Amino acid sequence: MKIAQVTPLYEAVPPRLYGGTERVVAHLTDALVELGHDVTLFASADAETRARLVAVRDQAIRLDPAPLKSDMAAHMTLLAEVLDRADDFDVIHFHTDLIQFPFFRDLADKTLTTLHGRLDLKDLPGVYERWSEFGLVSISDDQRRPLPHANWKATVHHGMPGDLYRFSPTSQGYLAFLGRISPEKRPDRAIEIATRLGKPLKMAAKVDAADKAYWDTVIKPMIDAHPLVEYIGEIGDDQKSAFLGGAEALLFPIDWPEPFGLVMIEAIACGTPVVAFRCGSTPEIIEDGATGFLVDTVEQAVAAAEQAHRLDREAIRARFDLRFSATAMARRYLDVYGDLLARRPYAAHVLDGVRPTPRVANEERSFAIAGGVPAEPFLPSTISLRGG
Repeated sequence: MKIAQVTPLYEAVPPRLYGGTERVVAHLTDALVELGHDVTLFASADAETRARLVAVRDQAIRLDPAPLKSDMAAHMTLLAEVLDRADDFDVIHFHTDLIQFPFFRDLADKTLTTLHGRLDLKDLPGVYERWSEFGLVSISDDQRRPLPHANWKATVHHGMPGDLYRFSPTSQGYLAFLGRISPEKRPDRAIEIATRLGKPLKMAAKVDAADKAYWDTVIKPMIDAHPLVEYIGEIGDDQKSAFLGGAEALLFPIDWPEPFGLVMIEAIACGTPVVAFRCGSTPEIIEDGATGFLVDTVEQAVAAAEQAHRLDREAIRARFDLRFSATAMARRYLDVYGDLLARRPYAAHVLDGVRPTPRVANEERSFAIAGGVPAEPFLPSTISLRGG
């Protein structure tokens, strides 16, 4: 099958440091190539991929030192490149939120769009009603809640290569917070949980310009006041195995409808349990009492973090291998691609080797496994492609 993967241009593929959407696209693209498919990746030139790369910008936007940049212009160029080559592909898989809809309306039947961000925004329902011909994939069932009548084709959980993160059979006794310093991620809760337990907390997180005031006025003073709390800064994949593997538990104290939460499965890959607040996708990712604990209050989180060392780290890693490998993710997407192609008789010849699950009329397809389902979106303030 000839497949195009179209990623946002904010981060490299995979990201050098923080970044969810582009990381998932990198893992999916390489897994599809390993499964024998002809894949073209549209991304910035600093991408590392096993697929054919079409570079549409010299480097990813966020770490580009140029002081003046146009996110919109970069993504318009991206879409133009994809449109010029559209006839070369059986499936065009967009990860760019909704910006492509007006340009690809005549080709909607050969596209699929995975939505990586939150969907409870004021203007979104009108867009997905206007361009309802575009098939959508959610990254958790909970993500769909604000748009229940959109053209959902499946839920496909994120996955990662099994060898990307090392399993750690023992911890070094500290708690971890990994991600982004922002009010909705609630790093203040993480600090409170750790200090109430008297346990060291290591925080590896980036601070976006939009969250600088929150960092300066709320989080940095809390860190400065507690000698047990260590702020490490932003880290990349090469540092995550040691950081997450050494943790007794990952604290995931969110206070927003997290569409997925990639850091949870990164921790699980290392054998590290996750203490997550019951919000957004977390009940679909964390198996309570097996791969971590689901909590509703800081008090419950303190009790859960105190018990986390009792969970079987080998069993946690085994759940990652079963539910969240990159190959499992790619095979679930191939089922969705097969469904898309099955609706286009003239493309039936490309279905060789693709075995879509039989459909029931008008039935929505979800690819959650083992009782669970598996993050982030696209452009700046007015047309936001970022999230997570």
